[in-house]
Amino acid sequence: MANTLPYLKTYGVIKMLNKVNRRLVTGLSLSAVLLLSACASPTQNENVEKVNAEEVKTEVIKPHLGLNQEPIPLKVERVGENEVNVEMTAQITDIEIDKGEMYKAWTFNGEVPGPLVVVEEGDVINFTMKNMDPAIPHSMDFHAVRTSPSKNFTNVEPDETGTFTYPADNPGVFMYHCGTAPILSHIANGMHGVIIVKPKDGYPTDDQIDKEFVMIQNEWYNYNDLEDFTNGSPKHVVFSTKALKEDDRNTNGDTFTLKDEPLLAKEGDRVRIYINNVGPNEVSSFHVVGTMFDYVYEDGNPNNVLEGMQTIMLPASGGAVVEFEVVEEGSYPIVTHQFNHVQKGASAILKVTKDGLDDEKATMSH
Repeated sequence: MANTLPYLKTYGVIKMLNKVNRRLVTGLSLSAVLLLSACASPTQNENVEKVNAEEVKTEVIKPHLGLNQEPIPLKVERVGENEVNVEMTAQITDIEIDKGEMYKAWTFNGEVPGPLVVVEEGDVINFTMKNMDPAIPHSMDFHAVRTSPSKNFTNVEPDETGTFTYPADNPGVFMYHCGTAPILSHIANGMHGVIIVKPKDGYPTDDQIDKEFVMIQNEWYNYNDLEDFTNGSPKHVVFSTKALKEDDRNTNGDTFTLKDEPLLAKEGDRVRIYINNVGPNEVSSFHVVGTMFDYVYEDGNPNNVLEGMQTIMLPASGGAVVEFEVVEEGSYPIVTHQFNHVQKGASAILKVTKDGLDDEKATMSH
């Protein structure tokens, strides 16, 4: 297989990786790279080669030019009472992040955020990743598991497949992301998502819930620009919803979909939202306008319960389960209360009607 060339921009220089060598840009020390990749998979070779930054001037890296891989469905198969097989892809897929603005994203399964993974507390996960990216190694870091990163979060090379096994013993709403160096580039380019580990005894309020949604907050920056990822402000801050059940809606993270096509509930419904802020850099002050969170389970763990909350703070990678009642018809904006981020897209609409169906009436937004 030909050498792979992932061009990662940082202060006018690039980092190039291939199956044999790890090439580091001129003037960038190994220690600086390690600071950018504290949780990353260890590399297998310490060879250093100088690279001329003038070699790359195109916006899209050469191996990705013209590449737009079709989304591939997540595969989850329960093979035992406490064992599940999960198969995902790493691939390059164009994502519309704002109306008319496309991003050649580094993705899991052609979605950004990646597909929702749901397992049960106590499951052993047999995880397989097929790396369809022709140029760049990728990996998987599940925040929901306890394992050795140097063993089970290691790189899968281009056009190769890796399989890893680990337990998911803690319930919650967890982030997953690519852990290949520099991690920031992989996450900001789109390689992130959420895994829910369902508590074995459920939540105390399960029998009270009428409607459930999964939402994710993420940020978009200039394409593949490590300088902007590191020191800039996000261009867009966005929400998506992911399918918890087969017929649920499933969207990418963009500025418009959940305003143009609101989430729906019925007057009087008790609503539960599984939420995670996958960042990579900003916090979220998650808030639903017009109601209060009767119960909040921090990180989605039923032992971490709060009551009567107006807003829940989510650090980058932080999750929660929030529950509230919608007492009358209308539009309920869902926002982060960092309102500079709302200006950049971070709002959605929960439309409440008498029958829970869309009445086609106009909605309000923030």
